[in-house]
Amino acid sequence: MEQLTLPKEKLPELLGEIGSKFELIGPKEENGFLAFRKINDPKEVNLDILLSRVPPKSLIFQQTETLFTYAKGKDSKVQTPKIDESVRVIFGIRPCDARGYDIIDPVFMGKKEGDYIDPFYTKKRNRSILIGLSCNEPDTNCFCTSFDDSPANTKHVDILFTDIGDTYFVEVVTEKGEDLIKNLSKIFSKATEKESTIRKETERAAIKAISRKMNTEGTVEKLDKMFDHEFWVETARSCIGCGICTYLCPTCHCFDIQDESTLKLGGRVRVWDSCMYEEYTHHASGHNPRPSRMNRVRNRVYHKFNYFPKNDGIFGCTGCGRCIDYCPVNIDIIEVIDKVKEANI
Repeated sequence: MEQLTLPKEKLPELLGEIGSKFELIGPKEENGFLAFRKINDPKEVNLDILLSRVPPKSLIFQQTETLFTYAKGKDSKVQTPKIDESVRVIFGIRPCDARGYDIIDPVFMGKKEGDYIDPFYTKKRNRSILIGLSCNEPDTNCFCTSFDDSPANTKHVDILFTDIGDTYFVEVVTEKGEDLIKNLSKIFSKATEKESTIRKETERAAIKAISRKMNTEGTVEKLDKMFDHEFWVETARSCIGCGICTYLCPTCHCFDIQDESTLKLGGRVRVWDSCMYEEYTHHASGHNPRPSRMNRVRNRVYHKFNYFPKNDGIFGCTGCGRCIDYCPVNIDIIEVIDKVKEANI
């Protein structure tokens, strides 16, 4: 792994050069919140706010996406939208959000030979280069370390930037990252041993600053035994079924397929959906296997902390804390799992 440094005053020059050669996406402030948008001017990039409200999963798994359009009548034809395959650089993504991509990749890109490969997700994923940014000052509800992760993890990005004072410590992780660096002007310097030490100390301090911890040991086995436990009725009492916890989660990937048409034109659209909605599991027959809010709250917990580990060997949570921060009734997933561990069975 190549280790470089970049003076902070050179960052606008770097972003300007990337933007002149590739599509540049980065964190911008919009109405007091952070959002990942196309960057036209390096001054638009905001690195002061830790997390975007909507995770950057929306860049690859789009909130609304047209799968095909069609025309009816004499000139009837079906057209599939052209998918841009040019290189796109996503700058400033946090390690927990980058990890979210790795968790949902198997859903859309398959786990084994013969699995369906979603072309829309796969092409956007493959054309994206991720430049991560370490979290030196994690928020109150950050708990990424609960999943053997780190606020400065290089595993899920192509390049990782870490703020070490007047400079960024730059780690080039993948071949994608190496190719990008080769295409840029020589504004980087080789990192010194002292700078490498500062980078390690910065990561240790960030890990130490994470005060919240989710104890997942034995959770899968415990959930196996409490599907019909009264605990779920009590847990669901305060939930209002708004779906915020799923829409703002880096790993939730429920979607609906809708056909929309006029007299002569139409299209098939994929849109985000939520397992927290009654309509999500409502069958055409009228039957609903998850008729009450209790069923839906339980499913969300089981999906992330029982089904995901069993099927993919990984918990379906990155510890970003968004579902805690934005829940309007203050449901705390860490407390929910704590109570699961404490429940009598």
